[in-house]
Amino acid sequence: MPIVSVSLTSTILNDLEKLIKKRGYYSRSEAIRDAIRAMLLDYDLSLKNEDMVFAMIIVVNDFVREDVEIRLSKLRHEFNNLIIEDIHRHIKEQYCIEIFLAEGRNSEVSDLIGRIRGIKGVNQVKYLVLPFFL
Repeated sequence: MPIVSVSLTSTILNDLEKLIKKRGYYSRSEAIRDAIRAMLLDYDLSLKNEDMVFAMIIVVNDFVREDVEIRLSKLRHEFNNLIIEDIHRHIKEQYCIEIFLAEGRNSEVSDLIGRIRGIKGVNQVKYLVLPFFL
């Protein structure tokens, strides 16, 4: 196996060491290989606009921002052909969390994620996109 040298700041190295212990990697190399595999999978998936994908999209916003809920509702209707499930929950009366399950062409799901990210007042958007292998 070829050896590749990587320069890291002491902060990143310390965080990597903590991650290795917590997740049970047997070496720095294995942890870095795992991270690179995940990054390559994301990149490969981003190139396949017409492939069918399944996505879980998690949106967090402040509870008091009712305008965000209105904008999300409009997107739910606009992307009704992609969104197969929507869960709304409150977190300690401070935040709202919205979980969308969507399936469709990668380009369409990516558009939905981008539109959600563009909503003013959204605190965080996290997502997982999986290709349909079958």
